[in-house]
Amino acid sequence: MKSQREFPKFTISAKGTRWVEGGHPWIYEAEILSEEGGAENGALVDAVSEKGKYLGTGFLSRNSKIRIRLVSRNANDRFDEAFWKRRIRYAWDYRKTVMGADRSACRVIFGEADAFPGLTVDRFNDLLVAQTLSIGIERIKPMLFPLIAEVLNEDGANIRGIFERNDVAIRSLEGMEQGKGWFLIPGVPTPESAVTTISENGIEYLVDVENGQKTGFFLDQKYNRLAVRRIAKDRNVLDCFTHTGSFALNAAMGGAAHVTAVDISETAIEMAKANAERNGLLDRMDFVTADVFDLLTNLLREGKKPYDLIILDPPAFTKSRKTVNSAERGYREINSAALKLLPPGGYLATASCSHFMPSELFERMLVRAADDAGVQLRQIEQRQQAPDHPILWNVPETDYLKFYLFQVVRN
Repeated sequence: MKSQREFPKFTISAKGTRWVEGGHPWIYEAEILSEEGGAENGALVDAVSEKGKYLGTGFLSRNSKIRIRLVSRNANDRFDEAFWKRRIRYAWDYRKTVMGADRSACRVIFGEADAFPGLTVDRFNDLLVAQTLSIGIERIKPMLFPLIAEVLNEDGANIRGIFERNDVAIRSLEGMEQGKGWFLIPGVPTPESAVTTISENGIEYLVDVENGQKTGFFLDQKYNRLAVRRIAKDRNVLDCFTHTGSFALNAAMGGAAHVTAVDISETAIEMAKANAERNGLLDRMDFVTADVFDLLTNLLREGKKPYDLIILDPPAFTKSRKTVNSAERGYREINSAALKLLPPGGYLATASCSHFMPSELFERMLVRAADDAGVQLRQIEQRQQAPDHPILWNVPETDYLKFYLFQVVRN
C-alpha cells in the first residue's frame, strides 16, 4: 500500500478482513475497529486490516449496517470520470457478449455484480430506468448517469431519457428520500412519456417505467419464459401472478390451447390484456383479477382440473431472514395447491425471486409440497436468472432467482 492516501482510513477486524479477502465487497459496521480522517457520509474511504494491509476502497454509509461497500481493490485506481466510464463500458460490453441481439431490453448494471454497489439500471429500448440504493452512488449520479447514456448511445442505443425509480423503503436505511421521476441530463429534453415498447422473445410489450412494478418489467425471467413456451403447445395453461402477462404470452405464442392469466392488480391485468391484443393472442387467452391464494383454494374446492400447465411466478415472499419461515409456508401453500390441481402428466413451472430463500430451502419446500399433494416431481429443468443479471460466486446476494420445470407423476 502506498504511504500516502487521499482517502480516510477505516481499520477492519480480522473477521471482516477474511470476509473481504474472500471476495465479498461489503464491510459491516460491527467489523470496523477504528477510523481516521472524518469521512462524510457517502464518501470514498480506504479499508485496511489491523496490520495496515490495504483491502480496498469503497463508499461509506453511516446509516447502514453495511458500513462500507467496496468499489475497488486496486490501490492505484483514481475514481475520476474516466474510471467510471471504463467500468460502465465494461458492464455494457459484457451485455453485448452474453445477450447479443437481446440487449435492447436488458439489465445494464446489476449492483455489486458489476461493482456499482446499490445501483440497478435497466434498458427498455430507448429508456433507461435507474434505482439507487446506496448513498455513495447517490452522490456521484450527476456524473454517472449521463455517462451511462453516453456509453450506450455510442453503441447506437438512442437513449431518450433516464427515469429514476427510487420509490422504495430501503432507501431510508441509507438516509435517502424516496421518490421517482426523470433524471435531468444537461442539454437533453425530458421525455413526454414514460411508456415505451420492447420486444422480448419475439413478443412486443408496452412498458410503463413510471408505474410498473420494480423498474417496469421483469427482465430476469427472459429465457425461463422460453422454457415454458417450449412445453406449452396444445395445453390449458394457468399463469399465476402474471404481472404484464409475460409467461402467459409466451405460453400462448408456444401454441397453448388456452391461457388464463391471473393477477391481483387490475392495472397489471389491463396491461397484460393490452399486450395480448398487441400480439394478436387475445383469442386464446382470458384475464382474471384475483388473489392467487384464493383462486387456487376455490379451484380445489370445486374439484376440477381444468389446467395441465400451471405457472407460479410470485413476488418475493420474503425480503429478510426474519420472515423466511412464513415465506416458506406461502410457497408451500401455492405449490401444494397447484400440484393437487394438475392431472397426472401435467406440468408445473415454479419460481422464487428472493435470495433469502436459497435453492436448498426452496427445494425442500417443493419436496414437502409434492408430499402434501401425493405426487412425485420429474424435473425437466432447473434454471436461474438471465445472464444480464450475473452471479458472483463470492457474493451470494447476487444469486436470487430459482426456477424449476416439472412434470407431475402420481404416486
